[in-house]
Amino acid sequence: MNEVSHNFASYDVLGVPLTVTTPTLTAEAIERWAQDSVGRFVCLRDVASLMAIRDNPDLAPLHRDASVITPDGRPLAELGKRRGLPVEQTSGYDLFDAVCSRSAESGLKHYIYGGDDGVAQRLAEIMREKYPGIAIVGVETPPMGDPDDRTAQATRDRIRESGADVVWVGLSSPRQDAWMWRNHKDLPQTLIGIGAAFDFHTGRKRRAPRIVRVMMLEWLYRLLAEPKRLWKRYLVLLPRFVTLVLVDKGRRERRAFRRHNISPE
Repeated sequence: MNEVSHNFASYDVLGVPLTVTTPTLTAEAIERWAQDSVGRFVCLRDVASLMAIRDNPDLAPLHRDASVITPDGRPLAELGKRRGLPVEQTSGYDLFDAVCSRSAESGLKHYIYGGDDGVAQRLAEIMREKYPGIAIVGVETPPMGDPDDRTAQATRDRIRESGADVVWVGLSSPRQDAWMWRNHKDLPQTLIGIGAAFDFHTGRKRRAPRIVRVMMLEWLYRLLAEPKRLWKRYLVLLPRFVTLVLVDKGRRERRAFRRHNISPE
């Protein structure tokens, strides 16, 4: 993990170093980072995106360069808590709201990048109404597909010249993670991939009720809402994740048992 940003502790989940953090701690770090010109990116991991990136050899290394990898999904946060760590679920929806709510005081400037046609603009309007004084200095919806070099450079130029401190990226995972990884070294901002939070905040999609999230059934809520799009994510990746976590837990327990029972010579 990129250590130029902040000395967060982390905990390993299937080879991914999740950050021991909370929405408030992450928001405070983002505000501190605005005081320099170092390009950074923040990943938010739920089970599905963790598995998708872990299984992709071209993308798996990006986690080494991320400044923070928050547990977007409650199951990932619970794995940290069961190890005695002071970690809380830090979702894109909550982190975006936490940072924006402090922006009139912190002075952070925001750039909103992503979403379907009109979504980024609508998101900016909603946040300006909700948090008067917030500075949203750029809004952009990129075309589908990977841009050519000239288009990508023009995008970076617009973001750099906007004077933003934070770029909120809503391209869905893993596309947004690849975009942030590819561009963060050429930009002075913090890039944060929040995906579906664009749609939740604009009301295009309904977020799972709190009781459903607490019960760790948000995956089922979303599956029932969008079965054609999400069936593979939750009916294939989720069972694989559970199996791999149990196997990993067994290995760690066996190693701990052997270390405990090795007598010194």
